[in-house]
Parts: sequence; structure tokens; C-alpha cells
Amino acid sequence: MAEALDTGRPHPARVYDVLLGGKDNFAADRAAAAEGLRVNPNAATAPLQNRAFLRRTVQYLAGQGIRQFLDIGSGLPTSLNVHEVAQQRDPAARVVYVDRDPIVLTHGRALLTSTPQGMTSYVDGDLHRVGEILEAPELRSTLDLSEPVGVLLFAVLHFIEDSAHPYDIVSRLMDAVPRGSHLVVSHITADHDPVAWAKFAEVMRAQGIPTRLRSRDEVARFFDGLELVEPGVVPILRWRPEEPTPFTDAQVALYGGVARKP
Repeated sequence: MAEALDTGRPHPARVYDVLLGGKDNFAADRAAAAEGLRVNPNAATAPLQNRAFLRRTVQYLAGQGIRQFLDIGSGLPTSLNVHEVAQQRDPAARVVYVDRDPIVLTHGRALLTSTPQGMTSYVDGDLHRVGEILEAPELRSTLDLSEPVGVLLFAVLHFIEDSAHPYDIVSRLMDAVPRGSHLVVSHITADHDPVAWAKFAEVMRAQGIPTRLRSRDEVARFFDGLELVEPGVVPILRWRPEEPTPFTDAQVALYGGVARKP
């Protein structure tokens, strides 16, 4: 079930929307984002580059013949969305978006429209309760889990504390999809600028938003048992860039990777 709408508390999806320059947020979200930017101005750069990573990786998966996508922690609609990227390659591509914020769900249903040949659907779900996501009627009616699926976890696993067993969550997701499926992860890190990103994480936690910074090795663990696609787990700026960027790994502070289930 989606969370009850509480405009007095910041929510990760809406804080992310603020950092992307969106308008679907509230004063508490803007205040949390402003405090995060005060301690680390690069917090505005990471979300924008994460969207570019999303586009590149979904294009890659579509090029590998993946026609089904499960985007968990999708956030508020921000073009280009997963279905827009995938359906550019194949209009029949199918996408299930999952989020727990009622604002995300409302805007998602209103704004994320599929091509006539393809399909999109929306699951009111929480990654902490992965079993409920996998059994959701909206997912089961949209995706054929006997065929490969692109499982997309963009900038969401750092909201899962170690005590909630994030590696087990990812394992359960990948156990539910067949051989040939792919996992895509992007995840915040403090490896390149420990002080600034630790301050940002501290601010988010103080606002009630769990934020677990993980090292490259910790992020790589999410791909255990899978076949990593070159160039492996790297700063997202270095994952098959299409053009030079003026940004540094310390500014973007996200690791990313793609792997195939053998």
C-alpha cells in the first residue's frame, strides 16, 4: 500500500524531484533538498547524471533484446522515462513502475502513457516488501516472468539500511526472473568525496530519510552470481559514456553497473 500523504515530512522521491528541478513537491521536500545542497552542492548534479545513466542502460538492454522492464523506486515522471526509452527501440516494450509515494502513483497514472503496441502499469509497492511487488496483479498482467526482464534499481538501494537485508532483496528479485534477465543498479557512494557525501547523508537521515552510502565493493555485491557487462561496476559517468562530461566522479558520486543472469 502507498504511504499516506504527509506533506509535512520529506519523501525521497519528492526530494529527488526538487533536485531535478521538478514541481511535484512540498515545502518539507524543498527544505530537505536545500539543507542537503547547503552541505554538498553536488547533490544537484548526481540526479541529473543518474537520468542520463538510466537512458544509456535502458537503451543497452533494449539493444540486447530485453522487451520487459521492472523499474522499482521509479520516482516522479521525468522525461525520458523508462518506457519512452524502451519503446523508441520497440514500441511493444512493456514496463512496470513501482513506488510507494501516493504523489508518484497519481502522477504516474496520469502522465506515463504507453504506445498502443506496448503497455505500462503501476504497482503501489515498497522494496522492503519485495514479495508483494512480485505478486502484484498489475505486474503479473503486464510482464511475462517466463521471459527475460530488465530489473531496474536506479538510486533506490541506498535507502535500504543493512538491517533490512538489501542483498537478500535483490537476490529475491533476480530469483523471480528467468535466465537472460538483466539487473541495473545505481547507488550513491562516498568513495570519492567522503566528507561532503557523509554530510549529505547525515542531513537526509536527520530528515527521516535513510541514506546508506556504500563502497564500490559493497555495490558490486548486488551483482553476485550474475555476469557483469563491461565496464563492470564503475562511476556512472564511466559507464559507456556517449560524450565527454565536465563533471567528476566526486560530483556525481554514484556507482552503476549492468549484469546478466546466466
